[in-house]
Amino acid sequence: MLLTDMGQTLALMDLLSIVAERNLAQVERILRGLSSGEDAPEPVSREDLAARIAEGSVTVLDVRPADEYAAGHIPGALNATLTEIERIVPTLDPAAEIVAYCRGPYCIYAHQAVAALRKHGFNARRLDGGLPEWREYGPQTTSVG
Repeated sequence: MLLTDMGQTLALMDLLSIVAERNLAQVERILRGLSSGEDAPEPVSREDLAARIAEGSVTVLDVRPADEYAAGHIPGALNATLTEIERIVPTLDPAAEIVAYCRGPYCIYAHQAVAALRKHGFNARRLDGGLPEWREYGPQTTSVG
């Protein structure tokens, strides 16, 4: 009986692997489409972002809705949803690197924000992961109010 269960488990794992690979390829096509066919820039690791925040050499952009930002965000992060990107572009330092983040690795908001900012000539990248991964990494978060 144990071998049958093990065989079924392995078959299920194989099927999950196939589905994941197909979905990953589809996600990559979507992301390439956001970047006008170019490969998206490499994401910034949590460790690198923490170091850059400490140096003051980065602008951090939280692209989640305002209520989520108010509940907790990376300290010093600006908040602007995708519909507000155009409004904040004139306020951003064109020489600074911008790192956008949202809800997690499968949240497309950060990808879309990076694509929009790069079209304006900014050196923009996304955080590898999002706020949950940042919290897991260990640095503090800030809440409003």
